[in-house]
Amino acid sequence: MQIRKEREEDYPLIHDMIKNAFKTAEHSDGNEQDLVEKLRKSSAYIKDLTLVCVENEEIVGFIMFTKNRIGETEGLSLAPLAVTPEYQHRRLGTLLVKQGLKLAKDMGYEHVIVLGNNKYYSRFGFINSKEFGIQSPFDVPSKNFMAINLQGKKNKLNAMVEYPKEFYNN
Repeated sequence: MQIRKEREEDYPLIHDMIKNAFKTAEHSDGNEQDLVEKLRKSSAYIKDLTLVCVENEEIVGFIMFTKNRIGETEGLSLAPLAVTPEYQHRRLGTLLVKQGLKLAKDMGYEHVIVLGNNKYYSRFGFINSKEFGIQSPFDVPSKNFMAINLQGKKNKLNAMVEYPKEFYNN
């Protein structure tokens, strides 16, 4: 198994894998693969923070981190994380999240935001975003809107996340 940056030739395979991965997801609008394509064309896209997991020359996992604004601070949004159904529950998502967070930390980013399962993401150090004074622009349960400070700071930002426009036009 290998985790590496996505390549342009991977795009069609990633599209299909994400679509397949979210078919049975509890919370999905079915457009996650389209969001990825839009984000790649945006100024929020970070090529070095868009990773795939490859096994036997097949892309079986994907993670994307894109830029956001939290008040005056540039942060990151983790979305989406996808693992093809046949490979779920084999820790591939864990490997992708850990590798992505490590790269983001090494690049000097502080805050990463995620909207997801609080039990899953808390394993990586994500906590309720309110602890950092970060508010969601979406009407979502607060327990599922989480943040992490990769540099270990506890500073309060007291601001609402501004996602790239692609998140709103999906």
